[in-house]
Amino acid sequence: MSLGQQKLLAAGLIVCVLTLPFALFVAPADAVQGEAQRLMYLHVPAAWSAFLCFGAVLVASLRHLFVRRERPWVLARAAAEAGVILTGLTLLTGSLWGALTWGTWWAWDARVITTVAMGLVYVVYLAVSGLVRTRSRRWASVIGILGFLTVPLVHFSVLWWRTLHQPPTILAPSLSPPIDPLMGVALAAALLGFTLWTAGAVSYRAAALRAVAAEGAAAPGPEGETPATTTGRELMRR
Repeated sequence: MSLGQQKLLAAGLIVCVLTLPFALFVAPADAVQGEAQRLMYLHVPAAWSAFLCFGAVLVASLRHLFVRRERPWVLARAAAEAGVILTGLTLLTGSLWGALTWGTWWAWDARVITTVAMGLVYVVYLAVSGLVRTRSRRWASVIGILGFLTVPLVHFSVLWWRTLHQPPTILAPSLSPPIDPLMGVALAAALLGFTLWTAGAVSYRAAALRAVAAEGAAAPGPEGETPATTTGRELMRR
C-alpha cells in the first residue's frame, strides 16, 4: 500500500469518526422522521460514493476503449467493485430506514427499482470484464460507458415518477436546499469522509489488480518461457 493510499484511507476514516458524534448528538433530528433520519448520514454518502465510482468506470472505460491499455481497465474494474459494494450498502441502509419510517423493509417504487437495476448493470460489467479475452474486455468497457446512464436515472427517479422517497435535498434543482444548517454540515462531512475513503480503497484495489497482472506476466511457462503466455503479456498490454 502506497503512502498516498494510506493517507486517503486514514483521512477518510478520521473524518467519518469525527462526524459520527456530530451527526448523532449535535445535528437535530428530523421533525417528521425523528431519530430514524440519522441514517441519512450513512445512506446518502454510500449512494454518493457509488455514483462517483460509476463515474470513474465511465471515464476509465472510455480511455480503455480508445487507448487499449491495462491501467484504465484495472481502474474501471476496481471502481466497479467498490460501486457495487456501496450500492449494496445503500440498499441495506435504505431498507432499514424504510422499515423505521414507512413500516416496510422493501417497497417497489421507482428509486428502489432503479437502484437495483444500477447495481445489476455493474455486476454484469464485472462478470464480463473478468473474462480474459480482449474482445470481452472491450464489451465490458461498452457496458461501463452505457451503464452510467443508470446513475442520473436513479437520481432523478424521484422527480420523474411518483415514489415514496423524498425529492433530492443536496443535488436538488433548488438553489436553497431544505435542510437544517447543522444537518447540512454533518452530511457534508460524511460525504467528504466517504469520498476520501472510497478514493483510497479504489486506488488500493487497482494497485492490487495491477500487481496480479504483473505476476501473471512474469510467471514462467511450462517450458521455462515467460509468460504462460497470452494472459500475462496481453493483460499488461490492455
